Amino acid sequence: MKVSTKDEWTRFNSTGERDGIRWADAIDPADKAGYAIGVIPLKGGRAVDDMLELQPKQEVTWSRFLAVGHSPLEAWSVVHSMRHEKTGTLRIKVTDSDGLPVPSAQVILESGNSKIPGYPDANGVMTLEMPAGIHKFAIADMGRPTFNVVADVKADEKSEIIAKLELATRLDFVITGEDGRAIPCKAQILATGDTKPLDLGPPMRAHGCRDQYHSENGRFSVQVPPGTYHVVVTHGIEFSHHEQDVTLEQGNKVEIKARLSRLVDTAGWISADFHNHSTPSGDNVCGTPDRIINIAAENIEFAPTTEHNRIYDWRPVIEQLGLHGEIQTVTGMELTGSAAHLNCFPLTPEPFTQDNGAPVWNADPRISALTLRGWQGEREDRWVQVNHPDMSFLFNDRNFDGRSDGGFNGIETMVNGMETENGVLGGGGNILADSPWKLSKAKGALATKVEYVRQFIWLQLLNLGHRITPLAVADAHSVFGNGVGGWRMYLPSKTDEPAKIDWSGDLAYHAKAGHIVLTTGPFLQVTTGNGKLPGDDVRAANGRVELHVKVQCTDWQDIDRVQVLVNGRKEPTLNFTRQTHPIMFADGVVKFDQTVVVPLKSDAHLIVVVTHETLTLKTGFGSSDQSSLHPMAYHTPIYVDVDGNGFQANHDTLGYDIPVAKMTPDMVREKLGQPTETEAKSGEPAAPPAQPKRSHKKKP
Repeated sequence: MKVSTKDEWTRFNSTGERDGIRWADAIDPADKAGYAIGVIPLKGGRAVDDMLELQPKQEVTWSRFLAVGHSPLEAWSVVHSMRHEKTGTLRIKVTDSDGLPVPSAQVILESGNSKIPGYPDANGVMTLEMPAGIHKFAIADMGRPTFNVVADVKADEKSEIIAKLELATRLDFVITGEDGRAIPCKAQILATGDTKPLDLGPPMRAHGCRDQYHSENGRFSVQVPPGTYHVVVTHGIEFSHHEQDVTLEQGNKVEIKARLSRLVDTAGWISADFHNHSTPSGDNVCGTPDRIINIAAENIEFAPTTEHNRIYDWRPVIEQLGLHGEIQTVTGMELTGSAAHLNCFPLTPEPFTQDNGAPVWNADPRISALTLRGWQGEREDRWVQVNHPDMSFLFNDRNFDGRSDGGFNGIETMVNGMETENGVLGGGGNILADSPWKLSKAKGALATKVEYVRQFIWLQLLNLGHRITPLAVADAHSVFGNGVGGWRMYLPSKTDEPAKIDWSGDLAYHAKAGHIVLTTGPFLQVTTGNGKLPGDDVRAANGRVELHVKVQCTDWQDIDRVQVLVNGRKEPTLNFTRQTHPIMFADGVVKFDQTVVVPLKSDAHLIVVVTHETLTLKTGFGSSDQSSLHPMAYHTPIYVDVDGNGFQANHDTLGYDIPVAKMTPDMVREKLGQPTETEAKSGEPAAPPAQPKRSHKKKP
């Protein structure tokens, strides 16, 4: 039998090997932890190759020693000492020019391409058992020149290095609200000119992720190298922002002092995100405090706890961070497996039981949904949603075999909503797309990829009578890149104070009624002439519906188009732009405040979409992935009954059949009337495009 003896570890950002000893740094270097593993002589043992062939009844023994230290360098030195090699004690002390300790410094052991980081303690000191010999160290700290030193370590002797670093170059932030109270915020520190882009730390932490810093209290300092920077400070999409250009010489400090004002009036509504993650989910390494700070910095007021496959509660961490006045949560979970994922809350953690008492996922999403609805007893406020749904799989092709089979019949009646917007997945915001697919090719890739347009398929399903409440979430697994804040929702609330938000007695009703607005920034309010909200049913006996549409934007966002969708179709007479209808738009916080009359001859569901077709979220998100999104908002459909028989879906599938799963690029090209890859190469003409199917009335 051949067996592998190779050691494996996963999920580390920084690893290396020197002298046959492998080392790894903690995910967040600020945690000051490190690991090292190496072969240790063992009586009766031996060194072995990565692959070992055993003969019948043969037995081979070998050993490994795993060291856990305050840094990779410390752990690496421990493994060396355990090898009974000749070592000496080396004490390193790092101070600034005033003699104060620099605990944030890195002591880097250098040898060729090998660089092992070490971290001093709170007193700026670290002690190592180093192999005898000459060792080169680079002692570095963000915002200070590097101190290089050589140490001659002698066996069984003690030696010391004292490194004095220059004063740090830094930015000091004091960010407050209108009342002068410091508030959570996000600072982007964007290098300009010849200054190199910042790397303040890994993307999964709040206090320094790439070129951003997320703060829970608005008072913080960030050390940066000398240079020129453009600083942008935000607190979500309701507040003003601050921009400032700074030039920093070595050892200088500049204070960024800003007061962020509430510009967007969201009284009676709260911002929410029903789907986010931190380390307890197991599939990511974003600490729970980092996630909570990220949520607070982006001004999400209600965020249920939705870790993977375990019932969990973020409330203790929220309180430890002093953010109970900023964020409300309820306990819950995301039930996941190889296919459909579902979020559920509220649930109650059961300590000392597997997964805190969570149920087990089932491949049939209906079984998972019904299990969650009844778990720990049914409750009126229990919420179940399908996350990042594959609509073709759920509703048309449950076997993934490319043939229509009706999907999981009845799934929409067993859940309360489905995500139509999930972070920046698939680009997001495709509610105005013209087909169920997009063809894309990544830079440098040879193969074309088929992307299903979830929003278009959702509109098709609405027309078939599936009442699916749309949801917008971040599904964040890191802070930078895939963090909170791109897509979110607004729901009516009895209170505007997060600490007083009541899911069970208030929000649950509005969520289940579909009183939801999805947005990347614009605060969209849509009501009918008789005060009905998105998600409601409306009687229009005279064949017309009045929609009062009001849109507000903070000072780094705008809109230039308002489009009413009638049964999922972009009605040309209900398309208003700054270019064609300039008098309807304004330039202040309120961008649009008009009553739009929608004439109808038959039942219809109505959705108002507002967007800016060229502006992006770059000001608010900088180099992070969310910056590619456009300002956009839309809402749960308003269902209009014209003939008095109750709302009836029109069964118009918008020119295309409901897609099946796993379509190839050429299959999609054929549906879109584009030449296939073979036709394009041969010059043959493409098949004529499919003719859109017109709306028609049909009993279900």
